[in-house]
Amino acid sequence: MPVWFSISMHNNSDKRHSNATVLVVDDEPFNLEIIEEYLDEEGYTLFTAEDGDDAWRQMQAEPDKFDVILLDRMMPRMDGMEVLAKMKAHRKLKSVPVILQTAKASQQNIIEGMNSGAYYYLTKPFDDEMLRSIVRTAIEDKYRYDQLISKLEESVRGLSTLRDAIFEFKTIDEANDLAKILANACAKPDRAVTGISEMLINAVEHGNLDIKYEEKSRLVSQDKWQEEVKNRLQQEQYKDKKVRVRFKREGHFNRILIKDEGSGFDWQNYLELDPMRAFDSHGRGIAMAKMMSVDKIKYMGKGNQVELILQGS
Repeated sequence: MPVWFSISMHNNSDKRHSNATVLVVDDEPFNLEIIEEYLDEEGYTLFTAEDGDDAWRQMQAEPDKFDVILLDRMMPRMDGMEVLAKMKAHRKLKSVPVILQTAKASQQNIIEGMNSGAYYYLTKPFDDEMLRSIVRTAIEDKYRYDQLISKLEESVRGLSTLRDAIFEFKTIDEANDLAKILANACAKPDRAVTGISEMLINAVEHGNLDIKYEEKSRLVSQDKWQEEVKNRLQQEQYKDKKVRVRFKREGHFNRILIKDEGSGFDWQNYLELDPMRAFDSHGRGIAMAKMMSVDKIKYMGKGNQVELILQGS
């Protein structure tokens, strides 16, 4: 018989990220001025670099300094793709979100950037609201990643001896807490935790709370997504809904079955990075989990059940 667990809530989602540090890289001084003007009211600490070579020197000197890199693709001396490749090969810098900004918006360019690790995209000329929304999203993703990694070792390591367990939770904070626990049962916890977290959060927001894709786009652009999640968690039609997770160890692999109480969704469109959604402020989480964290993702039925397979510890 499986062991049952209920994940209790630890509220840490209220923190704001206005003190984030952003490095803006562009060889055109006018573009730097425009970006600085658009981001001025956000409260970020902004640094600039005149080309890729300058940016790489700054990042190498202080790898922990920047929360987000807003990176021009076409530059002299060292272009954006070269900078991106160097970052992804660096132990610390590989986890820093890169927003690739370019005048080139062909599907092939976008695919190349995404496959190289740029999961956020902007085209010139900039739309001020889209710029702010994308930067805000990237910073929040970085903050969530840092929180997951920093507290990973504090989570329960007893799962290394556990074979079969069932967990239930309701909130996004509880989803992150459970992700840290389950990741510690995997061979590479720091790799697994972000993908598991993304899939658990998806079960809450798009599953139980029924927040549709277009609706989240609007909420993110207005910086009201967290507020809406809190409101729905208190509403009668949503407040008792739970996500059930079954963890099962089979040989050298772990199976994690996630089931929400929502109506499902068209999951086939989200398993791969889609250039058509490259400029959206969200919608890349499932594909990123598949690429970076989870060995296999298998959706079932209408999409409110998904199985993750990861290498066990």
